[in-house]
Amino acid sequence: MPTSSASTTDASAKPTAASGGVQSLERAFDLLERMADAGGEVGLSELSTASGLPLPTIHRLMRTLVACGYVRQQPNRRYSLGPRLIRLGESASRLLGTWARPYLARLVEETGETANMALLDGDEIVYVAQVPSKHSMRMFTEVGRRVLPHSTGVGKALLAYTPADEVRALLARTGMPAATEKTITTPEGFLEALEQVRKAGYAVDDNEQEIGVRCLAVSVPNSPTAAAISISGPAGRVTEAVAESFVPILQNVAAELSVALQSQNPV
Repeated sequence: MPTSSASTTDASAKPTAASGGVQSLERAFDLLERMADAGGEVGLSELSTASGLPLPTIHRLMRTLVACGYVRQQPNRRYSLGPRLIRLGESASRLLGTWARPYLARLVEETGETANMALLDGDEIVYVAQVPSKHSMRMFTEVGRRVLPHSTGVGKALLAYTPADEVRALLARTGMPAATEKTITTPEGFLEALEQVRKAGYAVDDNEQEIGVRCLAVSVPNSPTAAAISISGPAGRVTEAVAESFVPILQNVAAELSVALQSQNPV
């Protein structure tokens, strides 16, 4: 599965209290991010190896996180992310959608089609924002809707650089039910589609989620959480010919949104 930016940063590169922060808070959030990157459940020794912190320090921090409900200790003595994080995540997702709306509005203005933003949440795609097209015939996707990645353009964009064995494991967990007769329903077919995404720089949903609807999608680079944006519309309007002009617009907006999401003042 895609991991957050924390997974590629070693402990020595993390902010320290000398930068004006509180060291114990920085370390606690670093541990939470490392737990998320590891799939949500880890042991103390794994955290110590990954973070470079001594075991007594990690044990003290984890005890505090357990007491607050942000981490749970399993019967096997390993630690997992706790239920109180769900509320924080849901609120953050709503804010992420709010911050993205001006960028989606630009997509609508420049392409004329409905613009969406979606996240990879566990094994599912969840739509967190949408700005509808001004055309009388337009696409609607309810914010909060969850779909499986294999049948969507945003799903392909989000999984394009995920290792093949992780993609296969995800598909084994979710299954690959056909939403339409054009839905990809085999792991091999989906992996081939991901290869095309890597070559082209964008993903396509060609009547795979809904007949008559075509979608173009790109991931948001270096997003704090795995995110993608897309435009969708009737297949007769969102053709291969218009993709040549629409894809650069999508890529530019995704790059600008990435900068905004990494800023301390995204709006």
